[in-house]
Amino acid sequence: MLAQPAMRTDQAVMSVADLNVEDRTIDIVLANDAHGAFVWGVLDRLLDEPSCSFSGVTASGFAAMEAAVFVYGLSVGGRRGARTALANFWRRVSHASAFADDRASLLRSILEQSIELEQIRDEGCPVKLGVLAVNARTDAVKIFTSDQLSINAIVAAATIPFLSVPVEIDGDVYWGDGDVLQSPPVLSTEARHRLIVTGRPSVFTTPCPDRSFAASHCVTKCAPVHTIFDNRYRAGVPLLLRPWIDWGELTDMRNRGRQRAADWLAADPLRTDETPAANCERRYI
Repeated sequence: MLAQPAMRTDQAVMSVADLNVEDRTIDIVLANDAHGAFVWGVLDRLLDEPSCSFSGVTASGFAAMEAAVFVYGLSVGGRRGARTALANFWRRVSHASAFADDRASLLRSILEQSIELEQIRDEGCPVKLGVLAVNARTDAVKIFTSDQLSINAIVAAATIPFLSVPVEIDGDVYWGDGDVLQSPPVLSTEARHRLIVTGRPSVFTTPCPDRSFAASHCVTKCAPVHTIFDNRYRAGVPLLLRPWIDWGELTDMRNRGRQRAADWLAADPLRTDETPAANCERRYI
């Protein structure tokens, strides 16, 4: 059963124009080292904030699954639809992971129950999605967007290299672990800010390329960059390497993500006053 009926509502397309908050429109970048349920909490809290609008999401690792669900929920039911879609997705993860031996099969099954791909690929989709996967033969990183998006591409992005069989796409084979922070995100001309959700602050390496101008006047027209990361990051514990059947554990991680996002928002990071480019990297633990 899909998270929401496969039909667009008026609420789904009101995130930018109807709220009149163009200056607070953000592109979201979800790194592959961010804990999945922590990402859920961050997205869940952002959806509560009427001043935040979304124009694009770029994701790698397991976060690619969440990004697809997030974009799908927004397209069919607006903010409420996205929150419901994410909650339903995580309940499927919690239940199904206890019974599936094949991780790739599990991911595919959950994803097919959680999204309608054509809704995301539609040109009228209010939020653009890009997912990163790595060519298992050449190690080249590929960003799948628009009509290149497929269930296979999203599953490949979430597939752990060497622990799972790579996913075949158009004659090549792909799996996850693409470094989204070293790749160009799917940017929108409407976005005035970029928010990176990651597991470790040390991997954040995307400064403003022109330090001599105020961020709003940067010659490269880059958006100010912000980060939210989990200060309880634990290396080497990829999601679904063990059964995540404990709903309480998942919701604890979600609540931690919600709190980090709430603290970040409380600092009013999206204010539209002039900000020096040297300060356009804003991190929040």
